[in-house]
Amino acid sequence: MTEASPATHGVAEADCSSAPPGCVGTLLPSTQARLVQPGTDVDVAPGSPGELLIRGPQVMAGYLDDAQATAETITWGRLRTGDVVRIDAAGHYWVVDRCKERIKYKGYQVAPAELEAVLLTHPDVRDAAMIGVAHWEGGEAPKAFVVTDAVLDADELMSYVAERVAPYKKIRSIEFVETIPKSASGKILRRLLKER
Repeated sequence: MTEASPATHGVAEADCSSAPPGCVGTLLPSTQARLVQPGTDVDVAPGSPGELLIRGPQVMAGYLDDAQATAETITWGRLRTGDVVRIDAAGHYWVVDRCKERIKYKGYQVAPAELEAVLLTHPDVRDAAMIGVAHWEGGEAPKAFVVTDAVLDADELMSYVAERVAPYKKIRSIEFVETIPKSASGKILRRLLKER
């Protein structure tokens, strides 16, 4: 991100063969991190995912002539990245979600990536993406876009997920599609799904 140029994490060339697949590496020298509950200053329990706050020489001092945006982004000298990450015992980081992509159902926060991972455990689901849509009772609710290898019943697939997640995380609707829109790097383009 430009607010922390050039980088915050990395994998040294000598460690490429041993770094866990999918991780973004370890913190760069002189860089400190803290994981908090998204949108708060409350630390998460060890091993739990949280919003990544970064402090180091590469972090910007603030936005030019925009004190309000600076105050919203820099907290106690730490940059709010907006990334939800997890860290393992060896100090490897994984980006698991974005704070802005979280679905807020009745005050609970639902991570789209978690529901997508559950959907992908179904043997006939080839790909999946999740967005939040307006919901009469919860304010916002999870809606899935699913690519399948077979003809599936939406209600049965929603029940499959409901058996594996907390009640507030249940998917409320499913749309079957031929492909999930993604960027060249493989990131789900949720804004395109919201425009459907």
